[in-house]
Amino acid sequence: MQNPQKVQQAAAYIREHLSTPHEADTGIILGTGLGDWASSLSHTDVFPFESIPGYPRSTVQGHAGQLVAAEVGGHKIWLQQGRFHLYEGYSPAEVCMGVRTLAELGIKRLIITNAAGALNPQFDAGGLMLITDHINFTGTSPLIGPNHDAWGDRFPDMSATYSPQQAKLAMQVAEKHGIRLERGVYLGLVGPNLETPAETRAFRMWGADAVGMSTVLEVIAAKHMGLEILGISCLTNKNLPDCMEETSIEDVLNMAAASSGKLSALLSGILTEDA
Repeated sequence: MQNPQKVQQAAAYIREHLSTPHEADTGIILGTGLGDWASSLSHTDVFPFESIPGYPRSTVQGHAGQLVAAEVGGHKIWLQQGRFHLYEGYSPAEVCMGVRTLAELGIKRLIITNAAGALNPQFDAGGLMLITDHINFTGTSPLIGPNHDAWGDRFPDMSATYSPQQAKLAMQVAEKHGIRLERGVYLGLVGPNLETPAETRAFRMWGADAVGMSTVLEVIAAKHMGLEILGISCLTNKNLPDCMEETSIEDVLNMAAASSGKLSALLSGILTEDA
């Protein structure tokens, strides 16, 4: 379980070092290769992860590793460029350090994005998927250990983890901007190895539409703390068990970059429509 004092110290450090007050009700986590949108935003302060007390370091390609106090159309947000993964050797608590710090900073809504492999044969690489539900196949949880009652209940309900209201907003924005937005279930596993054909077939049989190595633990922590959650996957490759093609982190980054324009338009629309 996360050390609450550690999270509070991180949030206090960020508040103390802001050049101007930044009251934001939305936090956004950008996944692997999805950082281009951030460069287009106006911002007041940037905190490299290594400057924040108690924060892990992001060691993965495609992750800038910083927390940004930004603004979109007059709407203040916290933007986390990069995240922490179990496969980097971090504990579930460390993986969720960013989410919990954002909650301590006062956000009420979390928009979480990731790069994922498409399992649904009707989905295409380069597309976007609204996460309607998830399967936690990491074998762990950020809630293991003593519960911090100030954050949430010992046994948080997960029957409606992803906000129907935020999903409706995302679909409306996608339609308005002519963006095809699939809907599906995300399966999160540890990695860093990619899936075998047999695993891909099994995950699809379980009802998963996309697979990746992040998000599920962060969402559990966010739900525990009472945040409204919207999840979006950037589908960077297509997993078909009977005709698997090799892929690499470079392929994932290239496809994420190619589809970042659609994600940027969707995120900007969601924020300005809801401002």
